[in-house]
Amino acid sequence: MNGNLKSLRERRALSLTDLSMLSKVSRVTINRIENRKQNAQPRTIRALAKALQIDVEELTSEQSKLI
Repeated sequence: MNGNLKSLRERRALSLTDLSMLSKVSRVTINRIENRKQNAQPRTIRALAKALQIDVEELTSEQSKLI
């Protein structure tokens, strides 16, 4: 999911702060997830997917890295 999150966030032209505000997940947590320093909890994954307006499956799928 880590690479997916950053790629999806950047494709939507969102900064870490923007995504943090939309998802109510801390900027630090998002940064740690993107940099593979922390695994996302299910609640966090759902919040991030909702903020990005995508399905959880798209966020967690390895294939979405290739899109």
